[in-house]
Amino acid sequence: MAKPFEPRGVWPALATPFSGDGRLDLDAYARLVRFTIDEGVTGIVPCGTTGESPTLSWEEHDALVAKASEVAGDAAGVLAGTGSNNTSEAIRGTEDALRLGASAALVVDCYYNGPSSLELRTEYYERVLKAVPDIPLVPYVIPGRTGCALSAEDLAMLHLGDPARVPAVKQATGDLDRMRTDRRLCGPGLAIMSGDDDLTLPMMNDPGIRASGVISVMGNLVPRALSELVATRAAGDVGKAGEIAAQISPLLKIVGVRAHTTRELPDGRSLRVEDKFRNPVPLKTMMAGLGMIGSYCRRPLGPMTRPAVEVCRGALREVWETAPRFLQPIEEHYDVSIEARLADDAFWPAR
Repeated sequence: MAKPFEPRGVWPALATPFSGDGRLDLDAYARLVRFTIDEGVTGIVPCGTTGESPTLSWEEHDALVAKASEVAGDAAGVLAGTGSNNTSEAIRGTEDALRLGASAALVVDCYYNGPSSLELRTEYYERVLKAVPDIPLVPYVIPGRTGCALSAEDLAMLHLGDPARVPAVKQATGDLDRMRTDRRLCGPGLAIMSGDDDLTLPMMNDPGIRASGVISVMGNLVPRALSELVATRAAGDVGKAGEIAAQISPLLKIVGVRAHTTRELPDGRSLRVEDKFRNPVPLKTMMAGLGMIGSYCRRPLGPMTRPAVEVCRGALREVWETAPRFLQPIEEHYDVSIEARLADDAFWPAR
């Protein structure tokens, strides 16, 4: 039986490990699930953005949710990503998540086709809620990825209409004013979960938001640090939480990486350009460099340039030098030497 959904604490948005030819590596996935749970997270999130959900087949999606549920057992919740830009597919994914043992479903706003907030509520969220009545839904608002956004007003209609079915929101707008509106309209019953690692503490500290935790990218790498940060702040120790945030801030800043390089045109001209590598490419680069999973991302995502790889490597070095206890669990769980891997260029290939 699925562990009841608790919208608090740290929920790593799990990276999806692939073999070198692009097939799911379920053994590496199970090991990652065990690692994060051993490090004290509240729950895990298979098949989210970090898990490269847009490029997963539904069969792969089901295999990942099933494996996450099997490994988690009653030790942690499972919040399965089931959203789509097609309502019928979101219903299918949510039905499967319920059948496979998920605690709740994370449903992202419809990407690319750009529905209004009214359409998102009535033609998407409400239809999924009606079609799959036995599992809570967590709307995921991330306009930078989707090009649309469930409004605070329509979120309030969903939450206040059935607080048990819509108990939380994943807020990745980066807009604190919008989050304050969520709180004002929805009241104290809605759990606001950060969707941006670096905004977690500001969102928890803000009396107009009062976030209860984070659905986290860097929870794949430093789940213990983030769990301590959130628990410490929830207990009222603002200073200690701030210290932890400062110690891991080099990692929290690089969910995306911008780096300059040169393009050589066929006619011989050289142009300086800035490349922006988005989640999960930097995360998987770091995880692969430390020996946790392979580096393969589903195309069109691919390897980063040398300057971008060095940004990731440098952030890890900084945390290793100043707060090694937050990375040491990787050594213990994966039987690697972080110092040796950070020093060896062979572990940090680039395009």
